[in-house]
Amino acid sequence: MIYSALFDHGFTRVDPERAHHLGFRALRAARPVLASRRTPGRPVEAMGLRFPNVLGLAAGFDKNAVGIDALGALGFGHVEVGTVTGEPQPGNPRPRLFRLTADRAVVNRMGFNNDGAEAVAARLAARGRRGAGAGGPVLGINIGKSKVVPEAEAVGDYEKSARLLAPHADYLVVNVSSPNTPGLRDLQAVEKLEPILLAVRAVAGGVPLLVKIAPDLADDDVLAVADLAVAVGLDGVIATNTTISRAGLRTPVDRIEAVGAGGLSGRPLTERSLEVVRLLRGRVGDQLTLIGVGGITTADDARARLEAGADLLQGYTAFVYEGPGWPRRIIQGVA
Repeated sequence: MIYSALFDHGFTRVDPERAHHLGFRALRAARPVLASRRTPGRPVEAMGLRFPNVLGLAAGFDKNAVGIDALGALGFGHVEVGTVTGEPQPGNPRPRLFRLTADRAVVNRMGFNNDGAEAVAARLAARGRRGAGAGGPVLGINIGKSKVVPEAEAVGDYEKSARLLAPHADYLVVNVSSPNTPGLRDLQAVEKLEPILLAVRAVAGGVPLLVKIAPDLADDDVLAVADLAVAVGLDGVIATNTTISRAGLRTPVDRIEAVGAGGLSGRPLTERSLEVVRLLRGRVGDQLTLIGVGGITTADDARARLEAGADLLQGYTAFVYEGPGWPRRIIQGVA
């Protein structure tokens, strides 16, 4: 209730990106206090890793791997950092992050702003291993294509990031589904995706590897990616990223038009992301780990995603709207 009042009467009056940085800075400062709290939930075995609980934080919140342990102390059993690109990049011009409060949703066109693979790898090396089996949250690293790299050189760009970051990751994610890097979603086509996955697989060694897909793929394309994931020996699929759809929103049309392009996350994704998880599980059986993400707000949402076939869950937008107590509420509700 306190957080809701602060959000409604304080944070909503602050630019969303500035509010994010202020809140994240406060969270990192509170880490010594949070560190004494016991991680809630029951362990989950997936991809040869032991996750402290079923819920993780999706990529996009901690782009540069600066607050992993503070986020874990909130209760997240795994934290996925990034998206990290081979080259450092500032992202798209501001403003680039927008709230649609009537829909409990966020639109972002951040554009993979991050310090680059070399800087993030150095930061993780200084932190040391604290992930699976070492007392911290399981650490996922999400990698994407650098904007300055042409599509013809995408394989080498992903390969560079994987080579630098795999030694520090409990698992790696190939992101080809953000709508905010021109041409990136074209790489979801299996003929373009396969060489990327094979190259990353080759340099990642034994680190579990997943691919993250968009909710906007047609069902046949979802199944094609599932078949490819099995064929090339991936460990899992993350379903789903943000959507470019604006269908069925409560937010007035003029506000939506003013916000403009970007990926929509939050409550409006609930049904489609659930459908994609169910579709994937029906196709791959028990061959792959599925991580369900997109519109998970309540414990009922979380249970529905697990019943549809997800092994693990992730959230982001609900965490923004519901506050730092949200991870524990979801984990306890699922249990």
